[in-house]
Amino acid sequence: MAKKRILVCITGASGTIYGVRLIRALKGLGHEVCLVVSKWGAKTLELEMELTPKELAKEVDYVFDNDDLSAGPASGSYHLDAMAIAPCSMKTLAGVAHGYAETLVVRTADCSLKEKRPLVLLVRETPLNLIHIRNMAQVVEAGATVIPASPAFWHKPKTIEDLVDSLIDRILTHLHAKEKTEIEWSSESSH
Repeated sequence: MAKKRILVCITGASGTIYGVRLIRALKGLGHEVCLVVSKWGAKTLELEMELTPKELAKEVDYVFDNDDLSAGPASGSYHLDAMAIAPCSMKTLAGVAHGYAETLVVRTADCSLKEKRPLVLLVRETPLNLIHIRNMAQVVEAGATVIPASPAFWHKPKTIEDLVDSLIDRILTHLHAKEKTEIEWSSESSH
């Protein structure tokens, strides 16, 4: 598979492990990774993973400031093959759904939609209210893929990483970053 440039954004929802594991999987597959971490994504990353954005920045190719709307990804002409927001807070989802592009994450998602690039939002909230559900419907209608942070158990995960990586595998296929899923349902999976 050809090397791709993929933007990973970490916003202020619980589940920063998804963003970190996605970055590591993309790098393991030989892709170029760009990173944006929101202010609350940084705080959550430190609380959940004991990892600072500066430490995570060492694992990627490019880092952009979420407040910098003059950064390359703010333009549809900037070369990106795909984008993932993992985790995607409900605030970020609302911004994407309504085109309220006041941050680089939301502006780049807006560009991904208008340029018809793969855009995956790993939404993380529970329970969902009607506003959340309508916002998810709106981004799907606009061309995004919504993957809720609700892992499967049929593959008999043994660790938290196994649970997380089953969703990362799905995200990678929706970003067209790998040819086929590794965690595939079969009737033998249930025996």
